[in-house]
Amino acid sequence: MSNKLRNILIGAGIAAVGAIGTKAAVDYLRNRGQEEKVDESQGDQQATSNQEVAYAVVEPSSVQDFLDKSFGKPGRYVANRPPKVFEYQGEDYMVIWARDNEQNKNQMLAFIYNESGRDMIASVGYTDQKTDYNINLANTPFAVEVNGKQIKSGQGETEGTNDVDLVLAS
Repeated sequence: MSNKLRNILIGAGIAAVGAIGTKAAVDYLRNRGQEEKVDESQGDQQATSNQEVAYAVVEPSSVQDFLDKSFGKPGRYVANRPPKVFEYQGEDYMVIWARDNEQNKNQMLAFIYNESGRDMIASVGYTDQKTDYNINLANTPFAVEVNGKQIKSGQGETEGTNDVDLVLAS
């Protein structure tokens, strides 16, 4: 598991800090701050239950190169919240929160990694006035939470918000 997660980071050009850690999935997903770095002397950990994630603490500045290369416009997206790169129930995910300087809104971008590479499974743009989304989480255990409401799939708009989260679907 940890080698796969590390390979995803290397492939995306994203630097990890410390060893791979584990945490209860619900706690990990609710944390909006930077995760605590796991001391490398402890070695990489593996999730021991379906309720845990294995995660990498990411060097925030290394996400910028990924955003610039992935979306073709350097500086359009600038990370504004610690990204999450994790393995949950055998699948690998990356979630990045960024400021979209071109459209003057915040953006949450979620990806799943599979044999063919990386697929975007959620894109949510949000301001205080409105939230627009394109979400395809139906085949995952996740939903996007906007103002206390969960969205698993679809494309559309809803009321504005200050923040959105990827959460375990209820």
